[in-house]
Amino acid sequence: MNSLLSEGKLIARFIKEIFPLVHHALSRWEEYGAKIPDPVLKTQALASLKNKKFHCQGGSIYALYPKADQARMVSFIVAFQTISDYLDNLCDRTGCEDERSFRQLHLAMKEALEPDLPLSDYYLYYPYQSDGGYLKALVQECRRCLTFFPSYGLAAKEVQFLVSLYTDLQSLKHLGRDIREERLKQWAGPYLKDYPQLSPWEFSAATGSTLGVFMLVAWASQEQRETKEIGEIITVYFPFISALHILLDYFIDQREDLVEGDLNFVSYYEGAEETAERLCYFLKESLVRTSRMRYPIFQDTVVKGLLALYLSDQKVNHPVHQGIAKKLLAQGGWSCQTWYHLCKQLRRYKMI
Repeated sequence: MNSLLSEGKLIARFIKEIFPLVHHALSRWEEYGAKIPDPVLKTQALASLKNKKFHCQGGSIYALYPKADQARMVSFIVAFQTISDYLDNLCDRTGCEDERSFRQLHLAMKEALEPDLPLSDYYLYYPYQSDGGYLKALVQECRRCLTFFPSYGLAAKEVQFLVSLYTDLQSLKHLGRDIREERLKQWAGPYLKDYPQLSPWEFSAATGSTLGVFMLVAWASQEQRETKEIGEIITVYFPFISALHILLDYFIDQREDLVEGDLNFVSYYEGAEETAERLCYFLKESLVRTSRMRYPIFQDTVVKGLLALYLSDQKVNHPVHQGIAKKLLAQGGWSCQTWYHLCKQLRRYKMI
């Protein structure tokens, strides 16, 4: 009961304190996006902000990590997640299938995390280029925030590792349908020696999450951190929480991705039974490992919040999806089901 009360206070603060900050930050980028000269880039920028705002909302839970710099964390998370969502749209929705172009675009994510690097021409190989400085402004906002986080230098190497994996994933999964699967398998293969419990598609899913980055940056926003915690964070977030995060995202998007012809990692499971089994596996492993971390109630709330946020989406209304969702919520326990019903209400009132 004490755990539930503590999680409840955290969730209440999240809605009361963080949601308004996220809304303000997103509004700022919407205003900037509306002024983008190129109509294709403007469309994709505004679509990512409108349709994926819950990514920024959910990720901003890390602004409540104990002793984190709340306002700057929200500014960083919204800017960095907006880069991620915008680039995903550029790779996915404009007909471009050029790996070189995708890798050049994703230099924005690398440079957002390295304040001393010169800025690249991110659109160098992309067919549309005139964004009025939108992408560079997002990069510079991330860099500005990081300069205020005194321990960031200690975690920068691990943060860049996660982003390099993310860049590889995004540069390969948006290639043509005839080559993307084989290229992903070739890329994931060498890593699977370290993660034998994962399929190539589960490893790929784990690389698609930004939560490990947010956790490390939250950790770095205060002085006098113990560096051994960096390794602990990595081993919990990658692959377990990160895989759970992205597999849930693909789980709710299965029908949409089928229509669009987009690659979906959940589709590689043989059916509903295997899907439920593997999602439950990642949930169990995540909860076991977060219980051993510093601030376990915070980490527990993050994991259960992922379930609540994704499974409350109306896309889960299909009977097959509902059966899997019930198993996951049952495994998450009473508090998880409480946050699920809260998310339902927040969606009802269009707050997420």
